Amino acid sequence: MDTNKEMRCVVKRFDELTVYELYDMLRLRSEVFVVEQNCVYQDVDNKDQKALHILGYYNDELCGYTRVFDEGDYFEHASIGRVVTSEGVRKYGFGHTLLKESIDAISNLLGRDIIKISAQKYLKKFYEKYDFVQIGDEYLEDDIPHIAMVRR
Repeated sequence: MDTNKEMRCVVKRFDELTVYELYDMLRLRSEVFVVEQNCVYQDVDNKDQKALHILGYYNDELCGYTRVFDEGDYFEHASIGRVVTSEGVRKYGFGHTLLKESIDAISNLLGRDIIKISAQKYLKKFYEKYDFVQIGDEYLEDDIPHIAMVRR
């Protein structure tokens, strides 16, 4: 990880997003989840309206994103989803920045401690670094192996 590189994060509710931010966020999600991972699925799922959006910028360009839900809006507990960084910046470790910002948003803005995620299985060790533990068995979500994980 190059420690000279920093991602600047902004947290917004859906109604605070500009049309340009919304477009960039949907483009990034599509680039990675649909094109790069070769997975045809409905990304625009009518859940963005309930989420807090963590937008990650490097050199004033959106290169990372997550969405955060309060308890009951997606899972029984607060949750983090659509964790994504653009391919060109992954070497900088910005996924760590995004996850920390997301956990902080859940704690500081939503006042929640327990977080549940649906993680792509290959990222299990990444999430374990932040005290997430697997619960239950592996399952397929959009033909990609996933596991449920919880952080208490």
